[in-house]
Amino acid sequence: MAKQYGNIYTLWVGHLPFVVLSGFRAVEEALVDHSEYFEDRPRTPFLMTVGKGKGIILSNGHTWRQQRRFGIVTMRKLGLGRKGMEHQIEEEAHQLVEVFARSKGQPLDPSMPITNSASNMICAVAFGHLFALEDKRFQKLIEAMNFLLKYLCSFAHFLYEMFPWLMKHVPGPHKKALYCLKAMLSFAKEEIEKHKENLSLHEPQDFIDFYLLQMEKSKNDPESTYDEENMAWCIFDFFVAGSDTTVSSLKWALLLLASHPDIQDKVHKEIEDALGSSHTICYQDKKKLPYTNAVIHEIQRFKYALFFGIARKCSKDVKLCGFLIPKGTYIIPDFRSVLVDPTRWETPAVFNPNHFLNKDGQYVAREEFLAFGAGSRMCLGMLLANTEIFIFLTSLLRAFRFQLPEGVKELNKEALLGATAHPHPYKLCAVPRCNA
Repeated sequence: MAKQYGNIYTLWVGHLPFVVLSGFRAVEEALVDHSEYFEDRPRTPFLMTVGKGKGIILSNGHTWRQQRRFGIVTMRKLGLGRKGMEHQIEEEAHQLVEVFARSKGQPLDPSMPITNSASNMICAVAFGHLFALEDKRFQKLIEAMNFLLKYLCSFAHFLYEMFPWLMKHVPGPHKKALYCLKAMLSFAKEEIEKHKENLSLHEPQDFIDFYLLQMEKSKNDPESTYDEENMAWCIFDFFVAGSDTTVSSLKWALLLLASHPDIQDKVHKEIEDALGSSHTICYQDKKKLPYTNAVIHEIQRFKYALFFGIARKCSKDVKLCGFLIPKGTYIIPDFRSVLVDPTRWETPAVFNPNHFLNKDGQYVAREEFLAFGAGSRMCLGMLLANTEIFIFLTSLLRAFRFQLPEGVKELNKEALLGATAHPHPYKLCAVPRCNA
């Protein structure tokens, strides 16, 4: 559409107009140069039924600012960027390697073990503990999240937004989606109750502990938005935004590296040369692994975890690229278009790690790399996601060579439609390295 209509065009979704921003220049001008005017989320019927303006992702104004600021500060306190949380990621990576090793080189679907590991890291942040992979409550939580994310890009969701008064009174997938949402919130609230029973306000260990402490500090503040409902929604946001996107990136990583064995072997050689076989991989090691770092960024660029950015609402009349965007307009920042913008990337349609390397083979950051968004709504879990992806992937690549099953010549590289862009189900062989 951008090729036909330009980098700013209107897309009508039923009776609702959305202005789509395509390409690096348009997205940067809106979300970076005019960030303060594009902070708000739209209040569509389903989103208001679901979110009621709570938490971080779907909230606006004072609630959003207070909850987001608290989320950022708490992530730092929990040790992201230090050894605290990173040690738990290393432990989970070890468990993931063990799960893959049980396949003994036979074809396996990596989806479930990756999903369990990524979701468990959100549990570590939010609840302070991990769940066994066979835990029934944990499995139901994952199932509820997966259904809800698929529903958000379905025709049934579109119908709800168009005819909310009707959909509230008829059966359909929206009823199950709302049930899944309640199940996820109930899971969070059960954990909150357990923390209240065992609370030690002087030694907070996880997000719930810090939040309960903040509630106590702010109980006499009339401007405070710290309450149990917002806390439960923040935890919900962590799961939806923090686990499924990481899972998508890791599934694409294994698919692409199995499909490009030359790139996979080069990554493995760099890991072995720089770290050896016995060294426990940590996030700081990425400085010693420029090619591996470039490959990970190229995976996130080439197979962006979302189909597009989450919609925003313009809070003031703004001129973008010569066009007037009136106050109240809904906009969609098309981050995928930025990551394949032909004016910014040398070979946008090709999986090419050289996009992030200079002539000396050193990693180079790119301003066009907006896989985690831009501006004031930029993903607050970026460091957690980057740490997980780096440690999980390098641990797997050091232990195994991933290859296509016998008789399979090619894997499907098209994405499935959903709130996040997952690959079609696939199997591959995790063949143990002789020195692993």
